Amino acid sequence: MPKMTERDRLADLEARQRKLTEDLENARRTLRGKYTAMMNDLPIEKLSEREFRELLTQAIRVGGTAALTVLKGLPPAT
Repeated sequence: MPKMTERDRLADLEARQRKLTEDLENARRTLRGKYTAMMNDLPIEKLSEREFRELLTQAIRVGGTAALTVLKGLPPAT
């Protein structure tokens, strides 16, 4: 097999990069779809859209473990 030219090598690397980017996006979509399906089992209608978005945003910002630790330490809702 002949040695690849720099141009061929670059084209090959770019094709691999595109493929990896596509695979990454597909994996993200799949995971987000699983999380979306979980929402069907939760009574999220008790929250406003703004509250729900803010809750998720802050939980993601601080990390799931930290968010759960804080939330579990709160008294039950009345």
